[in-house]
Amino acid sequence: MDQRQALSAFAALSQETRLHIVRVLVVAGPDGMAAGMVAEKTAVSPSNVSFHLKELERSGLISQKRESRSIIYTANYNALGGLIRFLMEDCCAGNPEICAPVAAVAACCGPKVEEKLQ
Repeated sequence: MDQRQALSAFAALSQETRLHIVRVLVVAGPDGMAAGMVAEKTAVSPSNVSFHLKELERSGLISQKRESRSIIYTANYNALGGLIRFLMEDCCAGNPEICAPVAAVAACCGPKVEEKLQ
């Protein structure tokens, strides 16, 4: 990930609703979630959630696919991982033990994240 992409991702995540949407989609996993369900989970109107989903997709943090009459949104784990790598690439000054707490956070499981969202 380059600096331009990172700035776009951070700009998208700097809005409370969009950050919440990304966290909900991360918990949803690779199966993703329909836009209506995203609106329900985030307590945002469907028209408002569509605006935020479009911004997140433009930043590359989420993806969409059509399934029948629904559009399913998923977190783009490669982009999210790239953002973390971008932040950490100059980390530690040759001391990997400094980054160990970050690695532990990244290894957390979905249910713990889901509990924090509710």
